[in-house]
Amino acid sequence: QVQLVESGGGLVQPGGSLRLSCAASGRTVSHYSMGWFRQAPGKEREFVAAINWSGANTYYADSVKGRFTISRDNAKNTVYLQMNSLKLEDTAVYLCAATSRVIALAIPGRYDYWGQGTQVTVSS
Repeated sequence: QVQLVESGGGLVQPGGSLRLSCAASGRTVSHYSMGWFRQAPGKEREFVAAINWSGANTYYADSVKGRFTISRDNAKNTVYLQMNSLKLEDTAVYLCAATSRVIALAIPGRYDYWGQGTQVTVSS
């Protein structure tokens, strides 16, 4: 089993930055693909970004491309999401997920493990 715990969320003004972390425990995730999703009230879970096991390949939703960066440190069993130029519409609960699969990483159903999420609120 893999346990995922997100941190780093908070309240930020439009244009600001936050760095989310996802710490894994129970098993190393160094051979897992990792993803970040977000869910706003009343909306479906939305893909944000994903990274393959080595970090060599990254994938982004069009809405965050150029503003968000996903990275990982396998020695620390941790995945990060650097969020810059935040917008009001980025407000959501951000969830980290892990999967043994390597393709179709934008689909929530492809993931085996999920964290509880961390709230990101962008407001002036």
